[in-house]
Amino acid sequence: MIDRINALLQEVEAFKADDFASVEAARIEWLGRKGVITELFDTFKTLGPNEKKQLGAALNSLKNNAQNKIEQLKLSVKPVSKNTALEDFSMPAVPFIKSGSRHPLSLVKHDIIGIFSQLGFTVSEGPEIEDDWHNFTALNTPIDHPARDMQDTFYIDHPQEYVLRTQTSSVQVRLMEQQQPPIRTLSPGRVYRNEAISARAHCQFHQIEGLYVDDKVSFADLKQTLSHFIHQFFGSQTKIRMRPSYFPFTEPSAEVDVSCTLCSGKGCNVCKHSGWLEVMGCGMVDPQVFENCGIDAKRYSGFAFGMGIERLAMLKFGIKDLRLFFENDLRFLNQFRRS
Repeated sequence: MIDRINALLQEVEAFKADDFASVEAARIEWLGRKGVITELFDTFKTLGPNEKKQLGAALNSLKNNAQNKIEQLKLSVKPVSKNTALEDFSMPAVPFIKSGSRHPLSLVKHDIIGIFSQLGFTVSEGPEIEDDWHNFTALNTPIDHPARDMQDTFYIDHPQEYVLRTQTSSVQVRLMEQQQPPIRTLSPGRVYRNEAISARAHCQFHQIEGLYVDDKVSFADLKQTLSHFIHQFFGSQTKIRMRPSYFPFTEPSAEVDVSCTLCSGKGCNVCKHSGWLEVMGCGMVDPQVFENCGIDAKRYSGFAFGMGIERLAMLKFGIKDLRLFFENDLRFLNQFRRS
């Protein structure tokens, strides 16, 4: 075997080539899966300890010399023509696919979650096909409640009433049924309404709702929490105001406005020259909702809020047509690439 090794070593040292094809053929002949050096290593495994000790260094030297010879010749021979069928699969691949970017709605959702996570909020998720109890009744909206008209939705053909959820508040109901306070959670997800599709509305969109339940939670806690979020999301110069409103599951309830992000509160077409833009609804959780979920309303209090991710994205990025979020136009999406 030592004679075979020495003969191959002389062959490697004397080998010359002028083109890449010859170099590749030599590599396969010597170092390929069925090459002569590979076969020698297979034979080497069957030898006794004394023979291995004598031949090991010589065999490793042969392999190293062959590898070095191949690398040197690759650098010196003429590169392969683009028209040749021969390819060097040992060379590293050339990156030709550009990295993708996150959807603007995903960017905004992660920004919102990041801000509230600093305040101790965690994320909860639930089903998009929801039963009547979790989507309506447990939230103080029974079958004959007029507020259901505001959330006209898509019903599933099933003996028991199921709907495509109209709000992610249903996730909060499920969480309160399973967990006692303290609760501090965000519920992001897709929701559905029977809306005509336009530049400002869609039959499907994305919400993120928050819930905080504990001892002695007050409306002042709600205002401080939302003020912190608004200033972190839109900037410290942004002003905030709350207007009385109505939601079946909160009392008192409020709409939250921010100073227009496009005109800095001076008045423009987007804010209808009012200087303010509505961004979310909020309020203190109605005690009856706590009772529906098995939480002691005499001991605990809490607040809830909800916002549309599309609306916040439109305000943050200056987008005037909501339909752009659903069209998958790369010319639109590539604008939101983040390094």
